Order: sequence, then structure tokens, then C-alpha cells
Amino acid sequence: MKLNNIKRTFLAGAALLSTISMSAADRFVNFKQGDLLLNANNRVEIYMDTNDCKGVSYAAHALLKDIKSVSGATATLTSDASFLKKADTARPAILVGTIGHSAAIDQLVKQKRINGNLLKGKREKFIITLIDGQLVIAGSDRRGTIYGIYELSQQMGVSPWYDWADVPVEHHDSIFVNKGIYTDGEPAVRYRGIFLNDEAPCLTSWVKNTYGTGYGDHRFYQRVFELVLRLRGNMMWPAMWGWAFYADDPENEKTADEMGVVMSTSHHEPMARNHQEYARNRKGWGPWNYQKNKANLQKFFREGIERMKGTEQIVTIGMRGDGDEAMSEEADTKLMTNIINDQRKIIADVTGKKASETPQVWALYKEVLDYYDKGMKVPDDVTLLLCDDNWGNVRRVPNAKERKHKGGWGLYYHVDYVGAPRNSKMLNVTPVQNPWEQLTLAYENGIDRLWILNVGDLKPMEYPISQFMDMAWNPHKYAANQITDHTRDWCAQQFGEEQADEAARLLNLICKYNGRCTPEMLDKNTYSLENGEWQEVVNQYLKIEADALRQYNCLPAAYHDAYRQIILFPIEVMSNLHQMYFAQAMNNQLYEQGNPKANIWADECENHFKRDSLICDEYNHKMAGGKWNGMMTQKHIGYTSWNDAFEKDTCPKLFRVSTSSNETVIAGNDGVVEIEAPYYSSKTDATEAKWTEIPFMGKSVSAMTLMPYTKSVKGASISYKFKMKAGKSSDGKAAKGNVQKVRIHVITKSTLDYLNKGGLTYGVSIDGATPVEVNFNKDLNEKPENIYNIYYPTIATRIVDKVIELELSASSDGIHTLTLTPNDPAIVFEKIVIDGREGKKSVKVI
Repeated sequence: MKLNNIKRTFLAGAALLSTISMSAADRFVNFKQGDLLLNANNRVEIYMDTNDCKGVSYAAHALLKDIKSVSGATATLTSDASFLKKADTARPAILVGTIGHSAAIDQLVKQKRINGNLLKGKREKFIITLIDGQLVIAGSDRRGTIYGIYELSQQMGVSPWYDWADVPVEHHDSIFVNKGIYTDGEPAVRYRGIFLNDEAPCLTSWVKNTYGTGYGDHRFYQRVFELVLRLRGNMMWPAMWGWAFYADDPENEKTADEMGVVMSTSHHEPMARNHQEYARNRKGWGPWNYQKNKANLQKFFREGIERMKGTEQIVTIGMRGDGDEAMSEEADTKLMTNIINDQRKIIADVTGKKASETPQVWALYKEVLDYYDKGMKVPDDVTLLLCDDNWGNVRRVPNAKERKHKGGWGLYYHVDYVGAPRNSKMLNVTPVQNPWEQLTLAYENGIDRLWILNVGDLKPMEYPISQFMDMAWNPHKYAANQITDHTRDWCAQQFGEEQADEAARLLNLICKYNGRCTPEMLDKNTYSLENGEWQEVVNQYLKIEADALRQYNCLPAAYHDAYRQIILFPIEVMSNLHQMYFAQAMNNQLYEQGNPKANIWADECENHFKRDSLICDEYNHKMAGGKWNGMMTQKHIGYTSWNDAFEKDTCPKLFRVSTSSNETVIAGNDGVVEIEAPYYSSKTDATEAKWTEIPFMGKSVSAMTLMPYTKSVKGASISYKFKMKAGKSSDGKAAKGNVQKVRIHVITKSTLDYLNKGGLTYGVSIDGATPVEVNFNKDLNEKPENIYNIYYPTIATRIVDKVIELELSASSDGIHTLTLTPNDPAIVFEKIVIDGREGKKSVKVI
């Protein structure tokens, strides 16, 4: 990532010869050359003061593994102070430390070898520089140091998603670092985090399969916390529908605090308690009603504050109804004021400090905003958390007066949602541009204290999580005309520079396309068949699916799992779903017309339904060696209401047209009836030649012919029933009397006059009238007058489309019978199109 430019004055000590003005530098790591070879002798030693923060130790140990992954070098961690005095170019080392916690860093500041003004009083800021042949990573606080450590990891080529998306680490024999002072400044938003929500069945299944637990324990959360910190986030709301972060595993809270992640609880979990802690013992705790059960609920609240005392957390205050519902139909501001006042008294009593010294947030989620709008006030130190509409549109921003609120303003934002009009859980369906635009709106209107992102099961929301965290750090890094530059930079981090442009193009497109309609809301009526919209959308998905498969096949095998997770899977699954619903729409329409081709689309739909399960099975059981087993088990086909309360994915409703004799009647569409050759209503065989279907022959379905070709076809015929009212064209235009002229397109294979008899013929009749004889290939030869204008063009298309104009008389039910009578063998019929429209217009022969 690029580093911000800062103006710095570097006061040199004895080992530094002069003051060096800092130059703007995108990177300080190089794999070809530089001022210090970090892994000389295939060893790297990292020094950290024993008094430094525990979170720095976690990050330092992660750095040991990262160095090993990149270069193969043996990296060790030491706290032996004598080590600092032995630094030389033959023994390169890394010094990591936090001001006020690391004697070595404090000494460098005292000696003015590190400009303390660049760090002191700053929030989560790091400085990376070279001093005496050592790489120094210094932080203004523990997260500043942690971010500096992970900045080194990223510049060495270790993606924050190395674990959660299996992004490979490219090997480099040498790791060089360059002189200078490097920093990324301070974050624009103070608290930046994710909310694991609606974690069943995907996350719960994966955790059960991976850890053998029915809840997320500290092993699971440690991996999540590391990801958050590598992305420069600093807070979390834990999963809460079936799990209880604090109660399920006491090590969860401890691990978060040690690693440097600020815990808080969701918008309806007050006072550092998980809702499950109440829900599992409703009978014991009594009703979730502050008016009726105040004493028990105060006890419930007090226990939460007692448990979190001494840790860095943000306390959610206020109250909603049981199970993420409204507490009452009307916003009772007096009751809510009393609840918050009582909660703050508990906070002050338990902590022994003023309530204002414990960070608190009041979430104005959904109906809670009504309390605020009715004039309810909270103490000035409380952060007011505004929300989007659950679909990425900011509901409210503070006005100029409200921005003066000392506790600041926050934003709760969604890329995953459970609720009306439909759940949005399976995939990322957020276009790249939407968060940029709305988060810019929020930040420019003073919402900069806390940003929290609902990410559902975490996967497969990799990109929007990164985008959210990057914007929270620096909302103005990418201007409107550079939004996709972020996508490109991110793809370069995951797939390498050579693949970044194409990967970013596809990622941007799939986010755009999926943003049109979620998989949960998609159905046969989403797009129009009549104006070609359905086909156009399907074609767009087929195009990017082909492009993604092409890039996937060009990538080194090491990148396949990451590419499939981030780009190929969401493209494949949504392309397939669109093809499935398009097939259902075609089936339903053709069924209404009585067209047996509906059956082909029914088969197509069923095949795509099956493929959906195979794509998800690949994700769960084969990708990354089965590492993500259970993560892609979200139901998404079969919604009838807003939620996924149905048992399992269900194939869309389909209909089949009977193709039994005398039952098939094909209806027209806009004055045109299309009949595939196998969809006959009746047939009569010759004495020895029998009607035979040749599957898949021709441009559409199948073909019909009489076989064997050496036997007489005398007496044979094949008939088709169709529906078209005479007296008025199907397009609504009046015909003369009760008779309508129609054009019959008989489409046959481009059989030549192999009998050399002047052409092969067949008869065409409607409703038993005398057949009109058609010689379809008399000119299909290489005579000079035919070869270029008839012969070559016709055989190249492989069909002969003969048009016969006949009269169609009125019938009581509009049903008619068209009969074909071959006069010669080896005539192969592929399709019949009956055109009742006025004027000569093109018809489909496919």
C-alpha cells in the first residue's frame, strides 16, 4: 500500500552523519536491492521489550511466520536487552516497540534518533525507519506498533487475507529495506470494525467442522482478530444469534483484550452482555421488560460491566425488544431515558470512575431513531451510532449543530442483512462504487467516531471488508474517478501485478451485476423475456464467466483457491442462477403456448439447479482441500417470504408439455408459431419406411426423416397441430372475411438432389386441403447460374428454408393441422414456422 507523505526532521545521533529530509516513498521493501538485507545469512532476529503490550507480542510472532513464508529464513524473537548492543550489518535485526512500553524505543526518542513528536500523543500511528543497521518499528500506542509490524508483512507480500482467503505468499530469496521514515499517519475514523452476524448455517457449520465446537471459541476469534488488525481495524461486534462471545469461552474476551481488539456488542445487546446469555435462561431472568423486570435486568447489566472491567471495550447502552425487535409500538422516551441513566450509574459504580470515562455507544437502529427524533438526549460523551437502511444507504447524518456532540457520531453499515424484503446472506452483492459514495457522504458530514460493518459470516465478503477498512483509515485516498483503482490495488495484493487489471475488471463487474438483484430475490420474473432483457443479462454473465475461467486457467495453481473464492465462485454461482431462472421463465412461457420445447427448458432448469449444488460443494469440500467445509451452505433457492425458513433449496416450479399423439397443440406468439420437427401430433409411416427422430440434428432440437432411405415413402405423412385464429391476425390486424394468409417456413437439412431427378419434393397442406408441392433443392447444384448465389450460400448454412403461402380458414377453437407429405426419401425436416403477420418479416430458424 502507498504511504502518506509527511514532512519530517531527522535529528541524527552519533551514528547518523547528517539531517536527511524525507522523500515520498511508496515502498520501503524491495526484493532486488536496498540499504539493508533483512534476511542476511538466512536469519532474522526480532527484539521486543518484555514490558511491551501483549498485542505487540502476538503481531511479532505472526511476523516470524511471515518472514519464514516469504524467504524461508529462520526468524527468532528475543527480549534480551544485550542484543541491542550487538547490532551489525552481518546480523540484521528488527526492533519493535511502543512508546512508554519499550525502553529501547524510549531511549531512541530520548536520544532524538526518533523524532518523538511524530508519535507522542498520536493515535494508532507507526514509524518505520533504519537505525544502526536495524529496522525499527515504533508505535504511538500498542495498535500503532501492531499496524507497523503488519505493514512490513504486507510489503513483504503477505496479504491480510493469506488465511481467510488462502492468498499465497510469493517466495523471495532476499528482503531488502530502504532508508527513510515511513508512516501511514493516523486513522480518520477512531473505531473501525466488523460485526459477525446471522452466522447460521454457514459460519456455525464451518466452526463445528473446523473446531468441533457449537460456538466460536478463542481459537476461532484469534484468527478473526488477526485479520481485523492486519486490515487496520480495531474493534468487533461478535456473532450473537446462536453464540455468546463472553459466556461460551471466557478466553474470548481475554484474547481480544490481549491482541488489542476493542470489543463491543451489537445494537440490541446492552451492557457487554450477549443476547444469548439472556435467551438461554429466559425463565430465570424473567421478561425482557424494564418496566416489569427492572431489578433482574439491572443485575443482568451489572454482571456484564463487572466482567469487562479493566479491558478496553465500548459499552452499548439503551435497550431494544427481545430478539432484535422494537421495544414498544411507540417510542417511550421517558422509559428509555431512565434505562440509560440507570445503566450509566451501574457503569460508574462498577468501574469506580465517572461513566464518561468508559466509552459508550447508543445505536439509533431502526425504530430507536424515533427516540432521538422525539427529542430524547443522551450525555454528551456517548457516541451516537447512525445506521444505513440495511442495504447500504445512509438513513441520516448529523446537522451542523449535532456535529458538535462531543461523543461523536458513528455508522452501522451492511453488506449482509436478514430481513425484509429478503435476506441478503449468500454473496457479496454490493457494487464497488456504492460504499465509496455513501461512506464519503457519512464522513463528510462528520460521522467519524465509529464505523461498524455487518459482514454476516465474514466469507465471502472479503473485498467489501477491505474496502470498508481502507476507507475508514483514509476516506479521501481514492477520488470518484479512482474508485476502481482501489479494486485494482487490492487485486494486485491478492493475485499479483500481472493479473491485477483483469481480476479487478471482473471483480468490479461481478459486484455491479450482482448488485442488480440478490440471489435470494432473483426469480423468473426479475427480467423481461419479451424485450430480450433476460437473454441480455444471461449473456453478460456467460461472458464474464468465460473470462474468469480463462484467467483462472492462466494462473499458477497456487492462486487457484484464492481466485475461486474471491472472483470465480461468485461469478459462477450467479451466472448459473441467472441461467436457471431464465430457463424457468422460458419453460413457463412455452408451456402456456403448449410448445413441447418447454420440456427442453425444464431439463435446462433442472440441470442448472443441480449445478448450483455442485458449485457450492466445490467450495465446501474441494477448494483449499476442504478447508471451508460448511461455509457455503446458505439456502438461496426457494424463498417465498423474506426469510430462509424453508427446509432446503428447491428447484423452481416447472411444467412439461405432453408429446403424445393428438395432444400436442403449439400456440403462437405475436403472430408466429414455431414448431420443432419432433413435436408432431400424429404421423403415418410408409409400408417399410418409418418416421425416425435424429437427436440434436439441425440448428435447434432434433430432426425427423423416414428410414431406411432405400425404401418407398409412399403413404407417409407427419402432422402438427397449432393454434392461430383466422379472420384476424395474431398481431391484431384484421384479415379479409374468415380467411387469413399465412407464410409457412419449412426448414429442412440441405440435402442435395442425390437421385438426380430434378429435385426432391414434399407436400404441404393445412386442415386437409390439397397439398402444395414444394421442390426444395432443384437449384441446389453447381451449375454456373446457381453455384455462387444459391448453392454455396445454402450449403454453408446447412439448411433450406422454403416459404409457402397458404390460406388459413377460421375454426371454432383456432386449432389447425399442418401436414407434411414427403414424395422422396432422405428429406430431413428440422422445423416449421407459421407466420401470420402482415408484411414480410424475418423469422427465427434456430
